[in-house]
Amino acid sequence: MPPRTAEIKVTVELNDQNLPTGIAWQATEGQEEGETACQAMMLSFWDSEKQAVAAIDLWTEEMTIEEMNQYFYQVIHKLADTYLRATKDDAIAREIHAFGEGFGETSGVVGSREQSK
Repeated sequence: MPPRTAEIKVTVELNDQNLPTGIAWQATEGQEEGETACQAMMLSFWDSEKQAVAAIDLWTEEMTIEEMNQYFYQVIHKLADTYLRATKDDAIAREIHAFGEGFGETSGVVGSREQSK
């Protein structure tokens, strides 16, 4: 049986200054049919030969700082979950989650520990 392939497509609309005004994505293995609009994305690739990350980080000009804070809060927690699945290292995953909670408190995404008591 030949290997199966999947494709992820990202479409970025740009203004006359080459800044993103719209971002959409779709995946052949995705749950949604057609493109899904979004306001920000981070896509990274690991190059083991160079031992370096190549990344594409984009967001639309309409994205607010509050939305960016919420986005990063969720991304940090997703990184912790992905790290745990990849390494089975629960201690470090918990540290990443703790960092995410600290970020959330500092950025105002979640209430401080004092407020939540």
